[in-house]
Amino acid sequence: MVRESFRGSFPLPSEPVLENSGSTSPSDSYKHPYLSSFPGFPSFPLSAAHPFSNPAFARAPSYASRPSSRSTGSLTFSSPPKSSFGSLTAGEGQEHSGSSSRNGLKKAPSQPESTAEGKKKKTPHLVAVQETDEKVTEYEVELLPEEHPQQMSLWRKWLAVIIVSCCSFCVTGSSSMAAFTETPVANEFHISHEVAVLSVSLFVEGMALGPLLTGPLSEMYGRNITYRTSFTLMFAFSFGVAFAQDTAMFLVFRFLSGLAGATFLSVAGGTVSDMFTNEEVANPMAFYTCSPFIGPVFGPLVSGFINQNLHWRWTYYILTMWIFVQTILLYILTSYSEPQCVPETYVPVLCKWKAGRLRRSTGDRNYWAPLDRRDKNVFKAIMISCYKPFELIIFERMALLLNLWTSFVLGILYLTFQAFPIIFMRKHGFTLQQTGLTFLGIGIGIVCAMPTQSYFNKLVARDARLNGGSAPPESRLYMGEIGAVLVPLSLFWLSFTTYASVPWIVPIIASIPFGTGLYYVFTAVFTYLVTAYRPLAASAMAGNTAMRCSFAAVFSLFAGYMYERLGTVGATALLAGVMTLMAPLP
Repeated sequence: MVRESFRGSFPLPSEPVLENSGSTSPSDSYKHPYLSSFPGFPSFPLSAAHPFSNPAFARAPSYASRPSSRSTGSLTFSSPPKSSFGSLTAGEGQEHSGSSSRNGLKKAPSQPESTAEGKKKKTPHLVAVQETDEKVTEYEVELLPEEHPQQMSLWRKWLAVIIVSCCSFCVTGSSSMAAFTETPVANEFHISHEVAVLSVSLFVEGMALGPLLTGPLSEMYGRNITYRTSFTLMFAFSFGVAFAQDTAMFLVFRFLSGLAGATFLSVAGGTVSDMFTNEEVANPMAFYTCSPFIGPVFGPLVSGFINQNLHWRWTYYILTMWIFVQTILLYILTSYSEPQCVPETYVPVLCKWKAGRLRRSTGDRNYWAPLDRRDKNVFKAIMISCYKPFELIIFERMALLLNLWTSFVLGILYLTFQAFPIIFMRKHGFTLQQTGLTFLGIGIGIVCAMPTQSYFNKLVARDARLNGGSAPPESRLYMGEIGAVLVPLSLFWLSFTTYASVPWIVPIIASIPFGTGLYYVFTAVFTYLVTAYRPLAASAMAGNTAMRCSFAAVFSLFAGYMYERLGTVGATALLAGVMTLMAPLP
């Protein structure tokens, strides 16, 4: 049985078709110059919608679909025709190099044909194949240029960035709000202070492990459904924390809350990189980077006022209300109805949805997307996600060193939740809510660093001009070099101003450069990982998140012992010395 497989672009149902540049009448028809001589070969009536009526459209690559062949019969020959049952291609007598389809069948590519003006142009090829079995033509669906997430309007992209950043801010703020509940929790459940500190450490450890689970799920089912599921579970687990009746229930639900909320520490970074090109990603990534680090600063500030004036459970009641509001907004703003404020941005999932729409509208089951034929074993995907980030860390020394650097910086940030109460409550007599306000210095440093992003963007643009229009990933580390100096400088300044004789405002001022350096360090590393490992950006970010959150969880546990044994000056100076040794890394 002889069937035709067209090598070129075809108009798909419900897809836009380019208009014909010239006028054609319904009586006009098209006959292939080589196949028209065969008996029974049909002529095609030309119209503006027919692909052959516009040579420019016939030559253009289709973003809507790419035909592929599936056959159990004989091969399609790519040599010039020898008989009426061989391969019939344009450009007789020319040599062809076949391209393999997914099952090994050969396809003849387009060849140039001389025109009357002496110019060469490509024409669509028709391939006739003699087969003993039926041949099925399939169409791999791709996005049109205007359907790509990077083609959305600028305000829509920034609205999506703001929403996911607010969710990330909520998750990290939840981690630190527990810091000032440790003493009353220890008194009510009759446990030691070290066990009560686990309310922070287990939440942060949940944030470390969560991306290993949510990363592959977001790549199989999409970003948005992962966001909604994540915050719904976090809201449910927050109830368990607020109404816990014993230590085990309290700590288990704190861990599960961190595990569920971790989606926004890795997947949200993927959403940002999906919507912006390498040249545009710096500003939105910098804005998103602020949210997970302002959150830990905001948590103690609010928690200090709550715990001084209300029962400790009100910290978690208010936190549960906050998570509920974020969840409702997330459901409303990411609904599938148009317009979506946070649209789905993962291109393979968008192609899968488009293929499904075409199958339903046409009844043709031969439209497919790569994700349709991907292994859908969730357990296998999670196992790959668990080892792939660490495989990248092991074999990529640059990723290992930068992840180690950010891990120490975040560990020091979470260590301050134990250190600042010792410095300000014991030596300066601050109350709980006054101690919460001392974290404003770090927050001010982060906010002050944001306007400088445009300066570093100019440095990246300069490197792009010097390298043929594409800046190397290392150009993202310029601000990291400044952060590598500011972090140890701030810690040394803070360590020698923790004496009781020094005014309380001085150590708070000393913490401002630490906030600025923290912003520079994480913005530089995040943008570097996204641009340098873009095919594996999700794994690179998941590895960074798992490593730095694990360090943060551990630092919270030994901070109290270290400051008791070494004193505020010695302990802080030790941290400053370690960060000085790491300064050359970027």
